[in-house]
Amino acid sequence: MSVKPFRQESLPAPTPATVTVFASPASWVESDAVDQCHQVATLDGMVHVAGMPDLHPGKGAPIGAAMTSTVLYPHLIGSDIGCGIAVFPIALKRVVPERLAARFPDLDRPLDPIRDADDPAWSVLDGDVPAGHFDGLGTVGRGNHFVELARVGEILDPGHAARLQLATGDTVLVAHSGSRGLGERILREHTELRGTGPADDPAGYLARHDDAVRWGSLNRRLLAARTAIALGAKPTAPIVDQCHNLVEVRDGHYLHRKGAAPGDSRDVLVAGTRGTPSYLVAAHAGAQANHSVAHGAGRKMSRADALRRGRAKHTVDELRRTPVGSLVVCGDRQLLFEEAPTAYKRIEQVIADLVGHGLATPVATTVPLVTYKTPDVGAAARSDRRPERRRRGRR
Repeated sequence: MSVKPFRQESLPAPTPATVTVFASPASWVESDAVDQCHQVATLDGMVHVAGMPDLHPGKGAPIGAAMTSTVLYPHLIGSDIGCGIAVFPIALKRVVPERLAARFPDLDRPLDPIRDADDPAWSVLDGDVPAGHFDGLGTVGRGNHFVELARVGEILDPGHAARLQLATGDTVLVAHSGSRGLGERILREHTELRGTGPADDPAGYLARHDDAVRWGSLNRRLLAARTAIALGAKPTAPIVDQCHNLVEVRDGHYLHRKGAAPGDSRDVLVAGTRGTPSYLVAAHAGAQANHSVAHGAGRKMSRADALRRGRAKHTVDELRRTPVGSLVVCGDRQLLFEEAPTAYKRIEQVIADLVGHGLATPVATTVPLVTYKTPDVGAAARSDRRPERRRRGRR
């Protein structure tokens, strides 16, 4: 009996997902970030990748992207699950940035349920703390996270601004933070088993993911409450609170967002830098943009480049007073350089791209007054030394 040789049939290669980058030729978008979008497009089950105008390279996946797939990939969301930006009205009697900067609380110190049981910031807690996770609760974190006192600048859509009860000159608190160590733990436990592969138990991952998203939202409320109380104001509910690191199940697909805010009839604050306005927009992004909009200006330089170039161009004191006259509270000198306004893209161009592609309508700007990054322990010491120098000068 003759045996026919085995013949392997050649199967057509899977078709990569489509990729669309919503940026104009005038925008600063690195080719590495676009390449990352195309790499993501080759993953099994990927359907469409939408890059926002703040697109920039990330660790393992682009930042400023929304990615639709039939498969759930935790690494596309990253470790800071639940990171987002919330805006809170705040009523202050007098707004003197120099005085208010000195009154910001230590937001590196977490709230402890026993030690801080009487802290009035707990009033914003409705129910239990998600996942029972108290580590880092009420803290900002590092990187691009911040709490900012800002004033409402230009009103660009009077009707929409009126519905949000915003007027020029009003003061608001902006909180940008995420789930701190909770999201990191969730991703780490996945990667130890699956690396960058898909979730083997999507429902189980989503349940823990949803806890982290709720935790991040609670954390932003606690940050705003702690700050408002320290500044002599009452805590308020947010008028905007959108997460930009998350996954949602939509039309039978998994919509992963990494540095991209939900843009389906939502109000979103697209963060500028410490030295530029931010833009509150009414988002109305469709399916081609994966129902998403930009979350901020987006980095133009890596942290290493920003540190190297910043040290050659700026002093620490220059970075503590921004081009718009605001103050930056930050005791970490390296972070000051890494987060310098020049390290980011032009927020005006990002907004112009959102408008030009029909993804959002600007409502109002917010202009920084005081931006908190980390406690500035040296500020108190410098303040204490100044009177002594003056006394010596008068003798």
